[in-house]
Amino acid sequence: MSAIISYDDMTREPRMSNSTHKAGAGLASFQPLTAPRRLGHELVERITADIVSGKLPPGARLPTEQEIIASTGVSRTVVREAVAALRAQGLVVTRQGVGAFVAEDTRRPFQIDEDKLRSIQELLQVIELRIGVEVEAAGLAAERASEADHRAIIEACAAIDQVMSRSDSFVEEDFAFHRAVVAATGNPQFVNFLQYLGGLLVPRQLQLKSPHEIEAKRAYFAKVQREHYDIRDAIRAGTASSARAAMRRHLENSRKKYQKLATELGED
Repeated sequence: MSAIISYDDMTREPRMSNSTHKAGAGLASFQPLTAPRRLGHELVERITADIVSGKLPPGARLPTEQEIIASTGVSRTVVREAVAALRAQGLVVTRQGVGAFVAEDTRRPFQIDEDKLRSIQELLQVIELRIGVEVEAAGLAAERASEADHRAIIEACAAIDQVMSRSDSFVEEDFAFHRAVVAATGNPQFVNFLQYLGGLLVPRQLQLKSPHEIEAKRAYFAKVQREHYDIRDAIRAGTASSARAAMRRHLENSRKKYQKLATELGED
């Protein structure tokens, strides 16, 4: 069996609290962690759940590094990385020499949790978000792209051609193409947004069971690449309306493909 994979197929001073002084007793956050990988991610998710649920209220002090290490079994590096991630999300504030505290205002920044994208319908929601962003990015790229930007888009297309001839996957090359397009807007926020989405948008896999399906896969890849050519050519021509239309057609075709699959699997 082969896998069809492509990119198409992110202050008030806290009040003191004694609620967590005893290594977070009773909190899911501070029970032993046993997963061999992504310990930092799991610790962040546990603490976040306790904050959102109110088990760790605003102003509550988190246990010390030593207490968290003792109760969860993770390393100091994992603890520090987890606290840094929580700070970046606005859920935790730190006071030098005192400790880490739940922020008074715990509104979470926008994010999409890869682990919670469990259905094709949830993937379709992300594709719709991409349509809203990347269609406009293609239009701006047509208006603003420099010669260096054009070369980057052309080279990204060529890289897909090369890998398609010898592989069942062009995830990295496909992502590089879309990144080259948004980079051509000259607006770094488009790039930041796409980088944030990153691997969230890679369809996991579609199993192929027969030579007919393998042939269908090759035809599908060729169709996707023709759509890339249309986007490339419209941007190169400097026609914003055509670039937007080409990108919309490309992403809508991806959306329709996964909508069809959702229907076949009964996920409607």
